[in-house]
Amino acid sequence: FHDSSVIPDGAEISSYLFRDTPKRYFFVVEEDNTPLAVTVTPCDAPLEWKLSVQELPEEASGEGSEPLEQQKQQITNEEGTELFSYKGNDVEYFVSSSSPSGLYQLDLLSTEKDTHFKVYATTTPESDQPYPELPYDPRIDVTSLGRTTVTLAWKPSPTASLLKQPIQYCIVINKEHNFKSLCAVEAKLSSDDAFMMAPKPGLDFSPFDFAHFGFPSDNNSGKERGFLKSSSKFGRQTSSKPRVDLHKVCVGNKNIFTVSDLKPDTQYYFDMFAVNTNTNMSTAYVGTFARTKEEAKQKTVELKDGKVTDVFIKRKGAKFLRFAPVSSHQKVTFSVHSCLDAVQIQVRRDGKLLLSQNVEGVRQFQLRGKAKAKYLIRLKGSKKGASMLKILATTRPNKQSFPSLPEDTRIKAFDKLRTCSSVTVAWLGTQERNKFCIYKREVDDNYNEEQKRREQNQCLGPDTRKKSEKVLCKYFHSQNIQKAVTTETIRGLQPGKSYLLDVYVIGHGGHSVKYQSKLVKTRKFC
Repeated sequence: FHDSSVIPDGAEISSYLFRDTPKRYFFVVEEDNTPLAVTVTPCDAPLEWKLSVQELPEEASGEGSEPLEQQKQQITNEEGTELFSYKGNDVEYFVSSSSPSGLYQLDLLSTEKDTHFKVYATTTPESDQPYPELPYDPRIDVTSLGRTTVTLAWKPSPTASLLKQPIQYCIVINKEHNFKSLCAVEAKLSSDDAFMMAPKPGLDFSPFDFAHFGFPSDNNSGKERGFLKSSSKFGRQTSSKPRVDLHKVCVGNKNIFTVSDLKPDTQYYFDMFAVNTNTNMSTAYVGTFARTKEEAKQKTVELKDGKVTDVFIKRKGAKFLRFAPVSSHQKVTFSVHSCLDAVQIQVRRDGKLLLSQNVEGVRQFQLRGKAKAKYLIRLKGSKKGASMLKILATTRPNKQSFPSLPEDTRIKAFDKLRTCSSVTVAWLGTQERNKFCIYKREVDDNYNEEQKRREQNQCLGPDTRKKSEKVLCKYFHSQNIQKAVTTETIRGLQPGKSYLLDVYVIGHGGHSVKYQSKLVKTRKFC
């Protein structure tokens, strides 16, 4: 760990924070109009950090300048001008194309637990580019799904394809959640299991045996397969340490990889990081999740009354679900929330087709019940790509996990009410009282509909957003459906900038649905 309080220019440092004990770092910018970039990577706990600047003492410039340590002692007690602050666990950065000369100080604090983090500061961000660049489409695609295997594909980093830098890709697999940085992964992994060698060509594609990493396997856990045969390190039983259901494997410069030895009918989360092998610095692709196929004998998923089930369907694929209500019932309600593209739903009751519809967003279908009836649901995926959806079946009409939605889920912006620092928008609600949260995010002027479409996973809730992007939350409804509309003015925006606005409606069960994103732009001159 880096134990000096001076941050070097152009090198990433790792350091440690004790809970509730702030840490301060310094670095000097000697000339005005200097470009500056500072990146802070939290590793396993959210951080609070701020960057500020104060003037250098007069005698600090020129040939006889004092050492930085002495300058620091002179002005450590002074508070500088705050330039930027952030609170959260995202990899966040401050970038300025023209910064004044001065002594810059970075203050960090962890209020949750002892943790470590990384900091990178440079005055030559254009030429350095230590972090690999993400491709235009930074998602990981699930190209094939088996009972024990998942094949992942991704687009190469431009740093590798265009700049010819040495890039290797590292995949992280676990059963809990996606990760935002590679150091968050390494904080979770024990140092023993932190790295894997890339598979050698010609050996079978069995990158690791999950039995050694807390993933039960049908095989005798003493047997090792594939390229693990030669490595006693990974076969060793480390009973003294709790095992983590997490694994990282680096695959060189491949753009497709098959993960094997997974458990059937189990949801896994996959993250991918491009690592610059010269600098050992990494950038995260957009993670994904997938459920492995069930064993052949279990071709249909049983739906439980009133319980939301997550369904993943590969491109052009289909899934079968079965609903067999325990009690006699007059009506059955199926609620479907398609997260990405449209999916087709067919419902048969005792073999008779009752419903065949395409579903986008959230839809609810009410069907007449029948004593001892069994319902077979067939879900067909999109031709464009993999589909994710949530489905709920219930015989109790008041048991609703999904919030009710108006027919029109667009956000309307009032052009005449635009100013240089605010925009006014409106959206529709329903007769049911729900909580609505609005979020804003500044985007480039060349942000287009195609990029917006790729970010339209409606099932990602407000918990995936940065706290700094939150505008407000409010409750509203109206018994008169014509009047169930609300307006909101979003202030504190920058002139001539584009913003992406999102409204989330949150139901009683905590399940949220995102309205259609709205791109707005403030006036440049007022």
